[in-house]
Amino acid sequence: MAEPGTEPHEISLRAAEVAADVTEAEHPQDRRRLVAAFTRAVSSGARLAGRGTRAAQRRARAARRGAGSGSAWLAAQVTAMAPRLRVRDQAALREQFGGKSAEDIADALVDGAARAAATAGGVAGVWAALPTLPAFPAEIAAETLVLVGIEIKLVAELHEAYGMPAQGNLAERMSAYVAAWAHRRGVYMIPGGVVLAAGSPLARLLRRRLAARAGRSAFSLGPLLTGAAAGAILNGRETRRLGQDIRRDLRRRALEAD
Repeated sequence: MAEPGTEPHEISLRAAEVAADVTEAEHPQDRRRLVAAFTRAVSSGARLAGRGTRAAQRRARAARRGAGSGSAWLAAQVTAMAPRLRVRDQAALREQFGGKSAEDIADALVDGAARAAATAGGVAGVWAALPTLPAFPAEIAAETLVLVGIEIKLVAELHEAYGMPAQGNLAERMSAYVAAWAHRRGVYMIPGGVVLAAGSPLARLLRRRLAARAGRSAFSLGPLLTGAAAGAILNGRETRRLGQDIRRDLRRRALEAD
């Protein structure tokens, strides 16, 4: 997967901002505007690689065949993005949601994240309908980073809603939430902390998860508007499923602690 034209730290920072803003946006048009602006920014680097229709279609086919080839680059971006995500703590969530119960807050968090993910998939898919197509690898990277940012933020805020936040400093907490995203379960700290070193079992799992997520993003870049519709449905469904998996694990742990 080719890197977009922006610098690594710049794209991870932008992705973190967009993921947080689109999740917390109240209106659909605001969510679409935020994701579309990020996609346009990333596509500016893609244009440098060529904008011919045939060339873009070849890149699209290559991306679909080998969406996991850039998983190491994506993993580095996700690791850099995570500490930049804006995560609301339990007090902020209770204030925002009017003192609702943890279950009600969790419902709202999962619904909001699913809507945000659906928007991200739909906007990226629309680019595939343009007469002159962007370079798909960059578009896949943009969509995947925003989606994963939305989901890691969801994982972190579900832990906060249930009063079970990860421990440690910011970097340690966010690494734990990245690991929870990869494992699709609540945070489980091991002696010595979370190991995201290259070649570790967790790093390999993270890359596999990212390759799968990028593969779904490639699928959303289908012909005409069918890609947008498929991307919206698949991404929203997958994010909702992840949220429910995390909730079940947190509920189970809460019962075991009583």
